[in-house]
Amino acid sequence: MKNLFPLILLLLVMQACKEKQTEIQFINLPKAVLKDKIAGGWAGKMIGVTYGAPTEFKAQGKMFEDSIYWIPADVKGSIWQDDIYVQLTFMETMDKYGVDAPAMKFQELFAKSGYMLWHANVQGRKNYFDGIYPPFSGNPEFSLHADDIDFQIESDYIGFICPGMPQSANKIADKIGHIMNYGDGVYGGVFVAALYSEAFLENDINKIVNKALRSLPAESDYAKIINDVIVLHKQYPTNWREAWQELNNKWGNVNICEAGKTFNIDAKLNGAFIVMGLLYGDGDVDKTMEIATRCGQDSDCNPSNAVAVLGVIKGFSGLPSAYQTAVKNMGDSLFDNTSYSFNKAVNSTLKYSQEMIVKNGGEIGEKDLTIKIQNPVAFPLEDAFPKLVFDKRINVFDSSTDAWKTKGNWKESNKNQSKYSHNAGDEISLVFEGTGVSIEGNWVKDGGMADVFVDGVFKRTIDCYFDYAKQEHRGINIFHILNLPDGKHIVKLVVKGAKNPKSSDTNIYVSEAVIYKTATKTNENFKFTFQ
Repeated sequence: MKNLFPLILLLLVMQACKEKQTEIQFINLPKAVLKDKIAGGWAGKMIGVTYGAPTEFKAQGKMFEDSIYWIPADVKGSIWQDDIYVQLTFMETMDKYGVDAPAMKFQELFAKSGYMLWHANVQGRKNYFDGIYPPFSGNPEFSLHADDIDFQIESDYIGFICPGMPQSANKIADKIGHIMNYGDGVYGGVFVAALYSEAFLENDINKIVNKALRSLPAESDYAKIINDVIVLHKQYPTNWREAWQELNNKWGNVNICEAGKTFNIDAKLNGAFIVMGLLYGDGDVDKTMEIATRCGQDSDCNPSNAVAVLGVIKGFSGLPSAYQTAVKNMGDSLFDNTSYSFNKAVNSTLKYSQEMIVKNGGEIGEKDLTIKIQNPVAFPLEDAFPKLVFDKRINVFDSSTDAWKTKGNWKESNKNQSKYSHNAGDEISLVFEGTGVSIEGNWVKDGGMADVFVDGVFKRTIDCYFDYAKQEHRGINIFHILNLPDGKHIVKLVVKGAKNPKSSDTNIYVSEAVIYKTATKTNENFKFTFQ
């Protein structure tokens, strides 16, 4: 009997823990409070993005030190911001096809929308028209923008409709995020959505950040950089500038799609700036968005996410009164190329959040609702560009090497910015040494098709036609290949003399090549100066 006592005690403790978990499994929330928090989140997006808009990419690899001029009435500019209109298209997709609509439907509506897109989003649009659908449309094989910020800035609605339900948010993020991103690019959206899911139930920003972090795989670079911000905040609790410098020293050059440039649209670096704004902002809206903005790089998106978190915590009614008035004054204005306004977004989000609550074991009453709380579960590990680092850029007009070779009638275009040909059989090739290459050129309305060969092996046909939402793109990645054996390689483009039926010509434009290599050391070798 004496030997059974420890076992009996253990069983009693386990039962007590189980009962305690059951007690905190559900939380009651008035509908009015949920709606207020949703409105606060949307308003925070609008406030933060317009506050930071004039500074966007004005500070690259440095802090933004100039004056920031913004008045609450400027929030009306949010109707033209991709931070908001893209995800409203995803909500329109749910309106038309339901929350569980297949990913391809979400890709289709956003690809066919009339607004402009960039980076991972525009690659997701191009891939749709090229017949590349999710999850492949965001995969690094078909997108050099896999780690970019795009999904991070348009995942807010996922967190808004999943209060206290980060696992449900992860499932939606898995589907939507892979339309345009992969790996850390998807994790940006997962993390941001998790911040909101937790912010509905918790006021302590440190706890919100740490709990949201549990939705990410600890081995990911995204989780590592957020942990670094937490460590730096503890080391420099009152000096965000010192923390910023340490962070930038370690992570500032980690960028693939604009490799070798100070411009950095990587999701994890900009995500770290969101967290810096939150931790150093001490819950104050103005302080939070100023710090997130002054961290630089994509400095309209980052304060937008940071203030939206505060908006969920405080609710719309807890935001400064002047900000509330400004948002109310444009409450029925439609966001670019959508059927959504602020007021409609709030009401629709409330409807979908209640649908998600019931779907996941909660209940909706006349005035109150009961949410079945979910514990965070880490997203599966993905790495878009393992150990890939920038080596160099080789301009097509670079005469210092004989790396570029042309065959046929290639001409100069746009004041020596590129070489082009439309003649079937004309070739342009590049000899390079490394483990990856990106060929940059133009997606334009007179773009044609070319066959691409690497080391003599046909890889695929590329289509350089682009004329969607009245946009063309010059100096963009038109082909890339990664994970090659380290050594010398040759990539060759052969003009087909064929085109998309909508194109006005068969031109292939080439401006530059970006060469990558595989790192022998990882970012983990970097140590902060205080360690």
